[in-house]
Amino acid sequence: MGFARLSLRRIEGMGFHKLCGTGTGEGFTPKPNWGVYTLLATWPDMQTAQDAVEGATFFKRHRAHAAESCTLYMRATSSRGAWDKRNPFETGAGRGTGPIAALTRASIKPRILLKFWRHVPNISAMIGTDPNVKFKIGMGEIPLLHQITFSVWPDEQTMAAFARQGSPHANAIKAVRAGDWFAEELYARFEVVAETGTWEGRAPLSLESKQAA
Repeated sequence: MGFARLSLRRIEGMGFHKLCGTGTGEGFTPKPNWGVYTLLATWPDMQTAQDAVEGATFFKRHRAHAAESCTLYMRATSSRGAWDKRNPFETGAGRGTGPIAALTRASIKPRILLKFWRHVPNISAMIGTDPNVKFKIGMGEIPLLHQITFSVWPDEQTMAAFARQGSPHANAIKAVRAGDWFAEELYARFEVVAETGTWEGRAPLSLESKQAA
């Protein structure tokens, strides 16, 4: 997977992209899961994305070596902050036809690493037992320092309920704001419009695989 970054640059139509590792358990842990990797990429349109994922040599080769693969196609509805000094997501109004995905990305200041990771176990346990979350995973560009959380919810209401006042998630956000923990941060929401493949033996969102963009 380390050498895969060289091949990604040659995929026609792919814009901003990040190849990341994942955490064990619910995914939101500092211990890596060496068996699961993720790729986040932007595309000019839905058709270009689907054609590449289905036909590009990179994706075919990695599917051939994988026990399982799953792809979610999404449309960004909001995005604020920066990732590598820019906001990579072009946003538009959602159509309200798909589940809602939330992505947070943070570059953690080295001096507060211990404080940050003390908050993670409670958040991980909470999201792991929430009956409303449809999918969740923790990812990392650089272990411990550059972290990404990704979760999918049935709608805006259930996603907001998870972050309500008094939860471990809300308390962590307060600590972040008070302590200036992040050198860079980005928060984005998406409408999930299609999926292909399986995750742990099933299509996690039960969506049609070919919805129009």
